[in-house]
Amino acid sequence: MKTNAETIPEKTYFKIKKDGIDLERYLARINYTGALSPTLETLRQLHYHHALAIPFENLTPFLKQPVLLDLESLQRKLVEENRGGYCFEQNTLFGEVLRSLGFQVKGLAARVLWNVPAGVTTARGHMLLLVHLDGEDYLADVGFGGLTLTSPVRLRDSGEQKTPHETFKVEALEDEFVLKAHLQGNWKPLYRFSLQEQFAPDYDMANWFTSTHPRSPFVNGLMFAKTTPEARYGMRNFELNIHYANGITEKEVLTTPAQVKTVMEEVFQISLPTTRELDQALHLIMQPLD
Repeated sequence: MKTNAETIPEKTYFKIKKDGIDLERYLARINYTGALSPTLETLRQLHYHHALAIPFENLTPFLKQPVLLDLESLQRKLVEENRGGYCFEQNTLFGEVLRSLGFQVKGLAARVLWNVPAGVTTARGHMLLLVHLDGEDYLADVGFGGLTLTSPVRLRDSGEQKTPHETFKVEALEDEFVLKAHLQGNWKPLYRFSLQEQFAPDYDMANWFTSTHPRSPFVNGLMFAKTTPEARYGMRNFELNIHYANGITEKEVLTTPAQVKTVMEEVFQISLPTTRELDQALHLIMQPLD
């Protein structure tokens, strides 16, 4: 079940650069060796490589551990410890990488619409980025799970925008915008957002709610996602789905905690923490199978 993505070299001593980003280690983590000038092509390549290399996963809040958003903690977890994370972690790190290279970046917040019943209003619980480049604004988002963008998309372009994976479009809605994905012949809304800039305290509050509230899905079950050039992999608790680019979907029900851990390591390619809490939590979510 192993994917083709490369892994970073053996873990080394962690060192923070003066500007806050250990760019060399980050680039090794995402397997990127291309240009670093602040151009649209660089943005596209960094976005693509990040989305393929660092998986979406919620193991930290699932284990009732604090989700830390300071840069040192994010680099240690996502880069040095070969882990993934969810939107606040992924996009905070990616945004700081872009800023260190000279891109103009601001953080935004969105209300998730994906798999939400019509008429239900969610909180602004998703983080995304707005990149201003050569007089145009682009959305960048490496943290939306199974449908995370693999390329930035233009903000003020209501037409279809192809990425290395799905086709997306951005629709204006009153004074806000909606990002949609074209799936199985239909346009599906992913989230709704405004252009009001968000700052670290805004994300701290949303992150705390998302990672600690008793009814948060990130606390009550496993959610993993990884993208490869050929497919998107997703796991919700003990169900593994593989969505291939040709439209074929494969499903597998995992039957033991050991299988789940193997999939985490081999398919989603993260280094698992060796804790009793992990084994206990996996047994708990798999009780219906017993």
